[in-house]
Amino acid sequence: MTVRAIKTLQTVDFIAAEDTRHTGKLLHHFEIQTPQISYHTHNSYARIPELLDLLLEGKNIALVSDAGMPSISDPGLELVQASISAQVNVIPIPGVSACTTALVASGLSTDSFIFAGFLSTDSSQRRSQLEQLAIEQRTIIMYEAPHRLRKTLQDLSAYLNADRQVVLGRELTKLHEEFWRGDLKEAIAHYTNQEPRGEFTLVMAGIPKGDSKVWTEPQLKSELVAIMAEGISRSQASRKLAEITKIPRRQLYQMALTIDLEISQ
Repeated sequence: MTVRAIKTLQTVDFIAAEDTRHTGKLLHHFEIQTPQISYHTHNSYARIPELLDLLLEGKNIALVSDAGMPSISDPGLELVQASISAQVNVIPIPGVSACTTALVASGLSTDSFIFAGFLSTDSSQRRSQLEQLAIEQRTIIMYEAPHRLRKTLQDLSAYLNADRQVVLGRELTKLHEEFWRGDLKEAIAHYTNQEPRGEFTLVMAGIPKGDSKVWTEPQLKSELVAIMAEGISRSQASRKLAEITKIPRRQLYQMALTIDLEISQ
């Protein structure tokens, strides 16, 4: 918390909080008596007219989310948009944001980066997002919940390749903050043996700018099938494709074994 943020919470008329219980602990710590109004994803559209009425009466309202920055994968965007439309002044108060915090500590390039948020749970949209990330040259930042982390790492490995460098920040700026560094293959192994706990921020390297071709797993399998259809063994097909793609032969051979099983079925 900055001095400016504390002063703001002390002097506004109301605090719109994602969870009044969580924000209540913060206010209690700083001995702030400002009344709260519940404002979260499930009541935002019903609450916005009420908040706008207060703002248009000349009241000042501070928007607080449970963790991170309002509007960044947190409630707030619709209220900001409505305030702008009503010509109400919007003043951002800088604070903790997991995406930039993770990026700074990742050791990956900070010259150019994108924030991808959470991957969609819809299979078609998710596939489209992964295909776009596979050809992204900028550093990639995204969020994930603990119960979906293993699947997301598997999907990222399939589309971005298993040797892509990744840094996982867990519970950033909180008591149990920690960082894990390696590639996607190693991350899968690590979180297979260890139960993911807490909220995760993933930071991944983009592809080198000189790379002209990025191979996804479906593309690699298609190439292997085509090569093996010529009567070439799995091992030889893997070696041949490794020369073309610069992907480790062992990784391609494991993929070829899977394809052989699929064909036999």
